[in-house]
Amino acid sequence: MGAASRWPKPRYIVRSDRTVFTVADLPPAETRRWTMRRKAEIVEAGRGGLITAEEAGARYTLTAAEFHSWQRAIERSGRPGLNAKRAHDDRRAAAARAKF
Repeated sequence: MGAASRWPKPRYIVRSDRTVFTVADLPPAETRRWTMRRKAEIVEAGRGGLITAEEAGARYTLTAAEFHSWQRAIERSGRPGLNAKRAHDDRRAAAARAKF
């Protein structure tokens, strides 16, 4: 039994702006267009224990790598790190550095 399964899941989390966030506030399961805000909500819910990476993957058809890349992007650059153009530019710059 994993550490996460020993405790019941929280019913809600309180955001830094003191608003309450629940599973009902997550983007719809049929979401196909991922904005920075939607990605950040999924990561925030994961950090708060409302949803696991596996549950997010099943609900939104995300790979574990994709979910964890969103987490790393937020840790590295905050919410702007989730911008698709920024991620593309970061990958292009890393590839250019790797050539030299």
